[in-house]
Amino acid sequence: MQLKVERDGSLTVREQVIVQAKQQMVRTAPLRIGDRVFTVRDAKVKGDGTVNATADTFTIRLGGGASTVTYTVDGAIADVDDHQEFRWQPVSGWDTTLASVRVSLLTPRPGRDFVCLAGRPGTEDICDSALTDGGGVLRVNQSTLDTGARVDLSAKLPAGLVPANARFEKAGSTAFAVTPLSGTGLGLAVLLLLGGFVFLWRARERDAKALATDVGPVELVATDGGKVTFASPDGVLPAQAGVVLTERADHGELAATVVDLAVRNYLWVTESGGDWQIVRRNAADDALTDYERVVYRTLLPEGTDSVTLSTLRTSPLDVSAARTAIHADAVARGWFTRIPGRLGWLGLAGAAVLAVGVVGTVVLALAGGPALLGVAVGLAGLGLLIGARFVPLRTKRGSALAQQLRGVAAFVAGVGPETVTAEREVVFSRSLPFAVALGEAERWLAGFGPIDPAGVAWYASQDPDLGADQREFATRLTPFLAALGQACGAGEKH
Repeated sequence: MQLKVERDGSLTVREQVIVQAKQQMVRTAPLRIGDRVFTVRDAKVKGDGTVNATADTFTIRLGGGASTVTYTVDGAIADVDDHQEFRWQPVSGWDTTLASVRVSLLTPRPGRDFVCLAGRPGTEDICDSALTDGGGVLRVNQSTLDTGARVDLSAKLPAGLVPANARFEKAGSTAFAVTPLSGTGLGLAVLLLLGGFVFLWRARERDAKALATDVGPVELVATDGGKVTFASPDGVLPAQAGVVLTERADHGELAATVVDLAVRNYLWVTESGGDWQIVRRNAADDALTDYERVVYRTLLPEGTDSVTLSTLRTSPLDVSAARTAIHADAVARGWFTRIPGRLGWLGLAGAAVLAVGVVGTVVLALAGGPALLGVAVGLAGLGLLIGARFVPLRTKRGSALAQQLRGVAAFVAGVGPETVTAEREVVFSRSLPFAVALGEAERWLAGFGPIDPAGVAWYASQDPDLGADQREFATRLTPFLAALGQACGAGEKH
């Protein structure tokens, strides 16, 4: 191989390669060595082979026999302090072990401090032989150069000998370069985030509107020919009504469920000496919802037929399972998007996409691939994860139901003695759990007016005077409901 530094600073190369018959050799030489960038031009081959030079690599493909390759290199000469420096790798990137390499370097004037390295890239092993002859020509001999190894030549030349043409570019990772693929991924991520913002804004606006719009009273009963029909919006039960309106199951919703179970003949309440006993009347059956059965079993576990509120105050109930069951019921019925305090499917999807994006970014960066594509996926996942925390808990159906329940609360709060004239005890008992769940129990008890205690089959008092006082009976339920609420909230875990 003959190397010659021309007067214009370019390096011309004439390379003769002998390949065994029926064999092929390929050289893929990098044109960036550290932060130094070389350019190969005017590449030609005489013999069985092809050459191709790009901005990053120089490729030679040769078939069997002798071939001669010629090309010109720009970037081999650099100005360094008081001298010029020559550098080039005449041999690199061959896919075959080379039996013998011979290189000569001719410069316009003799150079000095020649360095010839041979071996794998990054090694400091010197060439077998690198000597200058009487004419100042460097001659290199190297035997048995392994596959992928290189010969790296450098030398100092007199200052101003030829025009310097070395080009330096700080080497950086191309993994995070904007490519058509990564750019498209980033664009899609931005569109997804914008679309998510619009969806989030409209959903929150819808939910806020449902709670801000004026609504009139929504009655829980209807009278037809003197017969009372009881119906709640969307068939909602008391605890369901409370949790949809307040977005969480609190002690009020749990207490409302206990009262409702008593009204529906599953439990019985007796009062004696300032304490109340809740007695099992009928077992929890399939007519109850899942959360009602959980509340029932929490209050009266298997083998327990009764419990007093004073006992519950000293040994609080663990109502966490009941709260979770009520929340899960609201999700199952399409009123909530997720269980309060949890990510929900959208948040879980966001966490999964974020994890894929992080892992993908690392893998692509290490492999030199389009790592920005992984960043785009990660950004989309992060947007989903954050956005999920701000998505309204209530669905569209849940927001519509909440608006109706505000009307129910208005009805309960505005009740008067003249509001209900037929089957007053039935209406009183059936509506009381809703009043408890909606936080209007005190107004309901104060506004409903006198009722006949004998018509309230789920509650009994051992005080004969209280049982005969129709006007005071309803208001005397206040301490019971307060004690029940305290018992249901004493063991509550938020």
